[in-house]
Amino acid sequence: MTPGRTVRVVVAKPGLDGHDRGAKIVARALRDAGLEVIYGGLHQSPEEVVATAIQEDVDAIGLSILSGAHTYLFGRVLDLLREQGAADVIVFGGGIIPPEDVQQLKALGVREIFTPGASTRDIVAYVREHIRPVRT
Repeated sequence: MTPGRTVRVVVAKPGLDGHDRGAKIVARALRDAGLEVIYGGLHQSPEEVVATAIQEDVDAIGLSILSGAHTYLFGRVLDLLREQGAADVIVFGGGIIPPEDVQQLKALGVREIFTPGASTRDIVAYVREHIRPVRT
């Protein structure tokens, strides 16, 4: 990480899914690893997620999706980031995502997907290794 600025991450639960235990666990693990974490809460629209990311000047967005709407929600967040001139914000996520959809999401621009059973250590290691502060 760049000296003087900690990586900032929004962890969000877009869509209608009401189960946020995993998102809270990931947010806590990232925070405990020394990152700045903004937890967006449940039932966020893609527009709200991106607005928070821009307002909070984050380096990454971590989305947790269990509802089955992952292709739409990830895609919409990526489109909005591009429209808002924030395409440098890295998007990663996790949830119940079929293996055949993971490559499709990565082709859209999602950097990494963590499925059930992924260790918080692996998620923290990924963020530390692949995400850098984009703004100073």
